[in-house]
Order: sequence, then C-alpha cells, then structure tokens
Amino acid sequence: MDAVETVRALEERMEARDWEGVAALVHPDAVIEWPRTGETFTGSAYVAMNQAYPEGWSITVRDVVGAGDRAATDLEVSQEGVDGVFVAAGFWTVRDGQVVAGREYWSGPALDEAPAWRAPYVSEGRRP
Repeated sequence: MDAVETVRALEERMEARDWEGVAALVHPDAVIEWPRTGETFTGSAYVAMNQAYPEGWSITVRDVVGAGDRAATDLEVSQEGVDGVFVAAGFWTVRDGQVVAGREYWSGPALDEAPAWRAPYVSEGRRP
C-alpha cells in the first residue's frame, strides 16, 4: 500500500474499531504529535489511547491526499452528546506500509486542555 492507501485504511479501521488492524498499520515506535494539546504518543500508545477513547464517536473521512511516503487527512468526527463536530487535519509519514510519524491538529467543541485520562498514554519528555 502507498501512503494514501495506508492512511485511508487506518481511518477506516479506526471507524470499525478494528484495533488489531489499526495496530498493524502503525509502527509501535511511531511518533504521533497533537501540537494543540502538547501531547506526543508512541505508535502503540496511540493505538491504545484511541481504543480507550470514550465511545460514541464516528469518523467521516473528507479527504486523503499525498505523494511518496507522505499523506494528509481531512476528518470530521462526531461524538454523541456533543453539540457540533470535531475536525482534524493530519500529516502522516508511511514506510513499508506502516505509519512511522504523524501530526494531527484537532479543533472542535471543548478542546482547551489535554484531558487527564490521556496522561498515561503520553510519552515522557515529548511535549512540544
């Protein structure tokens, strides 16, 4: 799979809650940053954090574009009980069919500080 196919499959597997499939597409040592909240996750922690994320969400992939080993995503995510939608722009690096780096910029309702429940998943010393 090229970068665009890999990242599209990643989002599809996230929506399906196929966590083994997600883990197969994210290198365990990948570095994934959420600059808005100052969080950085290793690949395996990123998968675990998304699996632990409170249920009731749904991903709509608006677009995935890219070239070579790079891909960019434009997502909308709805969450039960939340007025409005979250939006995310993601920038991904893929090697040998796995995400090895990513940076996602999230915006939406009630996104001020990183929630306390995610602290166990954040890598030490990796805050921007």
